[in-house]
Order: sequence, then C-alpha cells, then structure tokens
Amino acid sequence: MFKRIWLFLLTNIAVILVISIVLFIIEKVFWISVSWYWYSYTSLLIFAAVWWFAGSFISLFMSKWMAKRTYNIQVINPQDAVNLNNKEKVVWDIVEELSTRNRIKMPEVWIYQDSEPNAFATWASKNSSLVAVSSWLLDNMNEDEIKWVIGHEMSHILNWDMVTMTLLQWVLNTFVIFFARILANIVDSQLNKDSDEPGWGYYITSIIFELLLWILASMIAMCFSRYREFKADEGSARFLGKEKMINALLALKKMEPVLIHSEDWKEDNLSAFKIESKRGRWLASLFASHPSLDDRIKALENLRV
Repeated sequence: MFKRIWLFLLTNIAVILVISIVLFIIEKVFWISVSWYWYSYTSLLIFAAVWWFAGSFISLFMSKWMAKRTYNIQVINPQDAVNLNNKEKVVWDIVEELSTRNRIKMPEVWIYQDSEPNAFATWASKNSSLVAVSSWLLDNMNEDEIKWVIGHEMSHILNWDMVTMTLLQWVLNTFVIFFARILANIVDSQLNKDSDEPGWGYYITSIIFELLLWILASMIAMCFSRYREFKADEGSARFLGKEKMINALLALKKMEPVLIHSEDWKEDNLSAFKIESKRGRWLASLFASHPSLDDRIKALENLRV
C-alpha cells in the first residue's frame, strides 16, 4: 500500500513540475496569458490543454516504470528462455513470434506472483513495451487459452491502443475543464453582477459542471475502450485463430462462479479478469472498460478471418 501511495505522489509531483515549467515558458517566452478563469477563452483553453496533456502523457511514459515497482515482477531474459516451464515458454514464444511477424522490437516479458487472474500490456511506443502475466493465470489456463491472452495483449500494443486512449482522454478532459468554466461563468455572472471577479457561485458551479461533464466524458472514453477490446480480440483471432479465442472466453465464463466463491477472491478480481457483474448491468455497461463476455463471443462468431 505504501509503495503505491508513494508512486502516486511521485507521479503527481512530476505532473505539477512539468505543468509549472510549460506554463512559465508559455507566459514568459511566448507572452501568452494563461489562466484557469474565464477571462480569456484562449488562455483558459491553453491552461486546460497543458494541464491534462502533462497529466496524461507523464502517466503514459511512467506506466512501465510504475508497473515494475508496483508488482513483484520476474523479468524473463532471452538467456532464461531455455529454462522456462511449458506455459511460461508459451508466453515467451507468442510474444517473440508476433513481434517478429510485425517487425517491432520484442516487448519485455514479465511474470508476477499474484492471486488475481490478470494480464496487461503497457508502453509508450511499440518498441518500448511489455507484456505481463500473473502466476494465477498461468496456473489456471491451458496453453491455448494463454496464447489467446498474449495475442490479445500484443494486439493492444500493435494497435497503439494505450497511446490513442491517452490522446482521447486528454482531449475529453481538456474540454471538460474548458466548458465547465464557461458554464460556471454564465451562472456566476447572474449571481454576482456587481463584480468582475469570480464569486463563490463560480467555484461551486464549476465543480458541479466538471462532475457532470466528467461523467459524460467517461462514458465516451469507456465506449472507445470497449471498441478497442473488440479490435484486440479480432487481432488475436487473426493471429491465432478465432476458435481458440472463443474457447478461451468460454473458459472465462466457467471460471466466474469459481472465482466468486474462492477464499482468495477479492472484489476487483472479476474486473481484473474482465468478467462483468450481472448487477446493474445496463448502467454498469455504460462505464465498463470491457464488453461483456457474451458480446465478445458473439462478435468473434460473426468475424470472418
């Protein structure tokens, strides 16, 4: 816990430092006034764009470094490949095969000890990426299912999904701040007619509008995230065959009740494994980063490869 808190604080310190430097350069070198108030739409837009650009892309470029320090990672080096067990060798071989086939530098391969069924990829570029798999996943999935998981994560890397998601979130968050401040100014101008300075109405309503617009922006971002998951499934199916993909997703459905009743189960295990809860399904689906397993299986069944 303390490690994650420290990494969170370190990231935010880096964000604030970079923002301060960039805003200083914009104001002192280019003589452009930057403000988070509504005095100038141009300066407000620049402020919002710089703030969220720094936050989004510093997090992106630090993601690999933070992952290494968050998890108990075993990094597999080329010289270690001959000593891997069968399932670890499957992970290595698929990453090597798909990176060679697509002419990118081979991502780092990680295995980490964890009771959560999970795998992830993170990167700032195709040639500086990693694929990580939890020990639980290796212990509880067969070799064909593991191949699908790795193919899915490699598809994310090859499709630049993390970068495009970061860009989308940057644009959405920029306009959340921008339009929330404008709407807050309109309200405040009616409540505070005797002063040109922002009043309490401005601050209170800007928070309210930011919250409402953030909810809308989150729905848009998650809609795009679900689209990316369909495309990653499709990419893995084209790499490895859609029948393996469908069988792996069916295996996930069978694991759901086992995971829920396991003594080691934690509340976020299902979300880590991308198994969606049935409760509040319609509303939850609007904010889900992954489509339901049924929708993913149906999309693969209709896929022509």
